[in-house]
Amino acid sequence: MRPLVLDFQHLPDATLVTVVGELDATTSGQLDDFLRQARRMPGEHLVLDLSALTFIDSTGLSVLIKAQNLSRQHDGSVRLAALQPVPARLLRITGLDAHLPVYTSVGDALAAREDQ
Repeated sequence: MRPLVLDFQHLPDATLVTVVGELDATTSGQLDDFLRQARRMPGEHLVLDLSALTFIDSTGLSVLIKAQNLSRQHDGSVRLAALQPVPARLLRITGLDAHLPVYTSVGDALAAREDQ
């Protein structure tokens, strides 16, 4: 199993969170805690760079949904960027790609954020 490595960068109008590794039952709590600490406020726009996320399971999806719900309650958003094929497939299969916007690149996700 590949450990989860997390980092964030506060940008003027968003927080960019980089997620590296595998997001599953053993690491989803780590991401949940990290997202709460990285946010400057609940309604902040979050962009998650998932270009190095190699695996995600249902518990990882739950963390993403929870983050999206909190953001929306406070007029914010969560944007997913640069998904690898396996995580992207799981989002498609579950239909969550209709609720969690997915962008080809971090740049696209950051640019689209202001349109919402």
